[in-house]
Amino acid sequence: MRTGTRLGIDVGDARVGVATSDPSGLLATPVETVARDLEHDSDIDRVIELAVELSVIEVVVGLPRSLDGGEGPAARGVRDWAQSLRTALRGAPIGNTPIRLVDERLSTVDAHRGLRDSGVAGRNHRRVVDQAAAVLILQTALDTERATGGPPGERVGRPRRRTPRKGNDA
Repeated sequence: MRTGTRLGIDVGDARVGVATSDPSGLLATPVETVARDLEHDSDIDRVIELAVELSVIEVVVGLPRSLDGGEGPAARGVRDWAQSLRTALRGAPIGNTPIRLVDERLSTVDAHRGLRDSGVAGRNHRRVVDQAAAVLILQTALDTERATGGPPGERVGRPRRRTPRKGNDA
């Protein structure tokens, strides 16, 4: 297992949840919630500031797939956000830091459930649910890496592998 701090990201329409891992890559914890800024990309700038401040070795972004594993508009939006982060990161001191997309089906639903189960009032969920979802995304990625021995998900900036369709020899 690689050592080093990772950043976990949950990209939403209105907010970006951020979590971090300990340097050994065992435990994810919440960091902050950043307001989305579609006009000036200040959310991306803030994520880069955090990545530099924490000297991360990797950024893990949750990819919201549908239950059947497909990708809809939300997933395309996250892919675009992650690519914008990749482009902006190139000018930062940690410009070669990998960004990985990992499946995050139902992370926000699970985060709401966890908050409710821990006694956080429903009206207070909005402030912390994105951070809680980022923690779930990052913890799942850390656990996956520990179980498989390799980095989780798909690296941003590399072409996706196409899986041949059944009955196709392509």
